[in-house]
Amino acid sequence: MRILVVEDDRKVARFLERALQEEGYTVDVAADGIEGAMKARVEKYDLLVLDVMLPGRSGLEITRDLRREESPAPILLLTARDSKQDIVAGLDAGADDYLTKPFSLSEALARIRALLRRGGSQRTDRLTYDDVELDRIRHEARRRGALLDLTPREFALLEYFLLRPGQVVRRTELLENVWDLSFDPMSNVVDVHVANLRKKLRGSNLDPLIHTVRGVGYILERKEEE
Repeated sequence: MRILVVEDDRKVARFLERALQEEGYTVDVAADGIEGAMKARVEKYDLLVLDVMLPGRSGLEITRDLRREESPAPILLLTARDSKQDIVAGLDAGADDYLTKPFSLSEALARIRALLRRGGSQRTDRLTYDDVELDRIRHEARRRGALLDLTPREFALLEYFLLRPGQVVRRTELLENVWDLSFDPMSNVVDVHVANLRKKLRGSNLDPLIHTVRGVGYILERKEEE
């Protein structure tokens, strides 16, 4: 799952970024409204967290524009304004939820999970392929019923593959969607993490399910071992 955080307070932005990454999400951060609006239009996100008072363009303006363009991504607004009028204005602009500062991290994460759960018809809480199950709410993955001990990044990788069974997934696509936009494309980090994930899926001589497509990337597919 990929989330965009648009927040000009660096401490709050970093705090949210780390917490969301620890939950297994891929997170991009923008420090002003101009950059945030551009990323929201160009990239595909599962959820946006927007501060209302941003330099360049406000969170309300970004929300209105995205809804006018029929963007389906859930939007959580963050603001120090807590009057009923401000909350109504945010929701009327097209936001799905509204959280006033200061907020507790646990409440912010709970609201994000709730928004993702009702994130439209494309959202499925449980993903399965062959004998692999992934629970996106509990952040658990199992094979043949046995819990897999995955890192947050491995969990995000498996989730990405499970959403695209039988499709070739390029390394650059994984870098863009499972890591962040600034990651070095020449790094072998994707190969290392996929190898670790396959090792855990393989367990006791099972099909690793994720196979290499030489020179291109990987595919999640049931077949004989390579």
